[in-house]
Amino acid sequence: MPKKEPVAVPRFTGRDLPPVGRLVIQFAPPIAIIALIVMVLRNPDGVASVIFDLRTYVTGGFTWLFILYSLFAVAVCGWLVFSKVGNRVRLGGPKAKPEYSNFAWYSMLFACGQGIGLIFWSVAEPIMLRDESPVFQAMEGNVAGGGIVWAYFHWGFTAWAMYCVVAVCLAYSHHNLGKTLTFREATVDLLPRWARGGAGVVVELLAIMATILGLSTSFAFAAMQFTAGLTSFTGVTSGPTIWLFVIVGLGTAAAISAFFGISKGMRLISETNSILSVVLVVAAFIFGPTLFIISNVTQTFGSYFANFVPMSFWTDAPSTAEPLTSWQQSWNGWWTVFIWCWVIAFSPFVAGFIARISRGRTLREFVIGVTVIPSLIVMLWIGVLGSAAIYYDDKSGRGITDAVNADVASGLFAMLESIPVVGSLLLVVATVLVATYYVTSLDAGTYALADFVSAPKRAGAWFRVVLVLSIGAVATVLLTLGGSGVVDTVQTGTIIGAFPFSIVILLMIINTIRRLLNRDQATRELEKVVNDPDPNVKLEVDGEGEVQAVSGDNLKPSVSGT
Repeated sequence: MPKKEPVAVPRFTGRDLPPVGRLVIQFAPPIAIIALIVMVLRNPDGVASVIFDLRTYVTGGFTWLFILYSLFAVAVCGWLVFSKVGNRVRLGGPKAKPEYSNFAWYSMLFACGQGIGLIFWSVAEPIMLRDESPVFQAMEGNVAGGGIVWAYFHWGFTAWAMYCVVAVCLAYSHHNLGKTLTFREATVDLLPRWARGGAGVVVELLAIMATILGLSTSFAFAAMQFTAGLTSFTGVTSGPTIWLFVIVGLGTAAAISAFFGISKGMRLISETNSILSVVLVVAAFIFGPTLFIISNVTQTFGSYFANFVPMSFWTDAPSTAEPLTSWQQSWNGWWTVFIWCWVIAFSPFVAGFIARISRGRTLREFVIGVTVIPSLIVMLWIGVLGSAAIYYDDKSGRGITDAVNADVASGLFAMLESIPVVGSLLLVVATVLVATYYVTSLDAGTYALADFVSAPKRAGAWFRVVLVLSIGAVATVLLTLGGSGVVDTVQTGTIIGAFPFSIVILLMIINTIRRLLNRDQATRELEKVVNDPDPNVKLEVDGEGEVQAVSGDNLKPSVSGT
């Protein structure tokens, strides 16, 4: 008899959607997005006014919720690292091995998580907050350092913990329990059985909408920032025509990467990102104000660790004494709440991709790798580039500040121009990084989106290419027809959507904690079977996704669990 081929793992134990639910997931998002874009283009001022009011409502009434949410994410990550669960549970079962080297893994998760955002804000935030930094106003002689410390806080450990806790939920559900890599399968077990079907469709729709709109608006902003980089060393004038060429170029690169897959496409680009990022930071350190950078990084690192707790709990309580008439009256509305909403809105595709590439790692290794390592990289990046920006800002009579005020995207390039000897070369490196970081972000989002739409079937390479082209088309319409104001309106609307989605994530986290605390011998046996490639092993699953029995030479006759 011919030898049987090994079974692909993890084995599927989840629930497939009924035909009606699948049709809703496949067709409702594009219809809703087209309707939203038409409304924004036809009445940009009216839609912007509604979104402005919603943002004011969320900022004024729920700043405390986002602060507590971020603290909860940090606490869950801490529990996973220091509890026995963190070391006992390995994603993919006890025999699973990591699919990627540590360098490739760190490169990919960093590139999909914060690459483009970090390039955008690593100079802009320290400059914009150098004269107004809550918690740090008492830092005599170094008020400017407060802006750098807040940038550490907003883009460092807490943000990564918020990504990580969502990724843990998806990763354990998929790699260990055999569920699809979707939000619905990681969440609905917590609900009554009668509510799971409808709730699963709603949850998945929210994840798909957040992913498409988040990637599309980010694509548009990436095109603007890439053009700002080109302008800095070529003199090309920014405008709709250039934006269109940039979108086509970046979209083509992302489509090629998506077609060739993670190992051949995204891994190579992500590793290139890491190398170029090291070149950029090291060159800025060596050729820039080295002594000032060393001194300021040392001082601001200390301030970050000393003030981490006050920053984490800071809600700007006096601003709640009277109802806000505008979110712009709240410092948190500009910064912490805005950024936490951004992180939540981007969680579907960032966490989904991180979960996909993390098979074979213990929960403890996973959490440390997704939070601590990237946070240190972020802090070094911001510390070096932000310190150099403040130094050159002072030397030029607030020249960097003027550049940021004129165009936030140009802040990094204005700083790099000030670096002697290698400044012109670094402008090119930074511009390339804008492109490659967004390509990897779009690539990661495409993989996650393909899972959300097609699960439990595996999406093919051409389907991922179609998704890239669709996202590029949305970005083109927003930017070339509506301009940056329309893009900003849609992105702000997407971020406002983080408010209801945060409730979904909280339910998913609670469900995962319940699963881990209730993990018994039957569940451990199930994890082994789900990840057993032996074709002689049989796994029976009923229509509700409940495991009924397994069989094989070395297994007990019956195993059940969720």
